Amino acid sequence: MMTKPGVFSLSILLLFHFHVINTSAQPTAAPVQSTTVPTPPANAPAKPATPPSTPATPPTSLAKPPIQSAKAPAQSVQVPIQKGSIDVTKILAKAHGYSVLIRLLKSTGLAAQLYGQLNNSNNGFTIFAPTDTAFSNLKPGTINSLSDLQKTQLIQFHILNSVIGLSNFQTLSNPVPTEAGDTSAGEFPLNVTTAGNQVNISTGLVNTTMGGTIYMDNHLAIYRVDSVLLPLDIFSPKPKKAAAPKPALTESNTTTAAESPSGDGGATTASSSTTDTDAATVNASGAVSLSTNKLLMPIGVVVVAFFVAK
Repeated sequence: MMTKPGVFSLSILLLFHFHVINTSAQPTAAPVQSTTVPTPPANAPAKPATPPSTPATPPTSLAKPPIQSAKAPAQSVQVPIQKGSIDVTKILAKAHGYSVLIRLLKSTGLAAQLYGQLNNSNNGFTIFAPTDTAFSNLKPGTINSLSDLQKTQLIQFHILNSVIGLSNFQTLSNPVPTEAGDTSAGEFPLNVTTAGNQVNISTGLVNTTMGGTIYMDNHLAIYRVDSVLLPLDIFSPKPKKAAAPKPALTESNTTTAAESPSGDGGATTASSSTTDTDAATVNASGAVSLSTNKLLMPIGVVVVAFFVAK
């Protein structure tokens, strides 16, 4: 059996050992806490990447501008190339703002003529299309005061009988011929000049700049103009020279001579004046006296021979 001193010593040893264990366990807990502290910084860089909604929205917003820019040309004034038959009035209707020009094209019959030429032949045309605003800027009643022929010539003055691209206007020779006809001064002259990308049009009464392209293909080019092209012959005609008076007509007299007794033909003379009548009378009397002498000469010979025979 263990003695009391041994038990006491053992108890003291166990207490000391327990105290050592407790004191040694407290320092070891600190490192555990220190190891958990670094974990938040390790996860911190990953936080900006974790929200799925944040990175998803920027790409969609950045993708929209290219789509809008691709649709921009469709919103311009230019009408896309038509499939099938080409109708100028339908193209202008799609461009909007050309109702007056459409009405004049139809009323003058030029719309039908252009339709037939564009779809049944190889002919091409260039049209300067005045806007409704351009027509409204004219003096009230200007168009209504024109005759049907003048309305036709006015619209023809806006049409060239060939397709002219934007880069080809600088090659034109002035005055440029139009469907209206005469290009001489005072009639229907149309002058086209270029300055860089700008095309200037002058009629002698109107100076304007060609606007954007409404339509363009191999047979037809339509350009916007903000002023009506007024030709000189219609809106500032030259004073007409007075015609010289015709000479007064005189009564015509006709004299007919009877057929000559000699059988050598009759003489008929017609005149329109007194002098001619007198001359005809003289000729007729001369013919009669000559015939009389021819008859008297044989009679005289017979009489002389009769007396000689006695």
